[in-house]
Amino acid sequence: MIPVGTMQGRLSPPEGGRVQFFPRHRWQEEFALAGEAGFDRIEWLYDTWGQEYNPIATDEGARAIDLLSRQTGVAVTSLCAHYFVEHPFVKAGGSDLADLVLKLEWLIHRCAVAGIEYVIVPFLDDGALMNEDHERCALDVLRHSLPVATRHAVELHLEMSLAPQAYSLFLEKLDAPAIRVTYDTGNSAALGYDIAEEIAAYGSQIGSVHIKDRLRGGRSVPLATGDASLSHRLGALLAAGYSGTFVLEAARGAAGDELAWARRNLAVVQG
Repeated sequence: MIPVGTMQGRLSPPEGGRVQFFPRHRWQEEFALAGEAGFDRIEWLYDTWGQEYNPIATDEGARAIDLLSRQTGVAVTSLCAHYFVEHPFVKAGGSDLADLVLKLEWLIHRCAVAGIEYVIVPFLDDGALMNEDHERCALDVLRHSLPVATRHAVELHLEMSLAPQAYSLFLEKLDAPAIRVTYDTGNSAALGYDIAEEIAAYGSQIGSVHIKDRLRGGRSVPLATGDASLSHRLGALLAAGYSGTFVLEAARGAAGDELAWARRNLAVVQG
């Protein structure tokens, strides 16, 4: 059976008005809450808001994560590097870009220490690849970081908004087993992409899946109320042989009702 996880922070009330954030004051509690809701995994999150509080940065913190995982049975096998949505590679240059590459390589090392198997590297929103210069930048970043990822046996899962054939061509230019794809159901729906075309283009390279629902051309909405056709997309992924983890990154419900909302979302996916 496919393990199902939740994005870190989704079991805590919003902090500072943020939808996506590291829960600085409640990250320990989220392990028990995730188990109570029925999740197998928590996808760790690294962002600007929480970086000074994030235990992934220290060996002591990594041991604390491991202890809570063993106590609750909720594993941490992935990290979403949301930091690079806030600090896009393609908008940086010179020493600023070099610093971002060093940050990615440092995160790879920290994941290896914590036993995390893959880092999700987003090229989305302001960091999306919109032209040839952006593509060259992304290729340079990934080629520079690949030896570090390979040495530490940590995969790099790319989350991009490229159309299926363009995505396939981008992956061919890297041709690296440590590079995989994070497929996002909501983002693909919002962009109007067809799941059959996506699977035909790069299905064998999908290593992780984010589950959300979005309106075509629009925002995130509660699961099963948008244009993602979740049962169709998830069914197609399974039929194509996907056997990784599904991670819920669903739209938020009412503040303070996170546990019940998580259970509702999990039931939608499992139903």
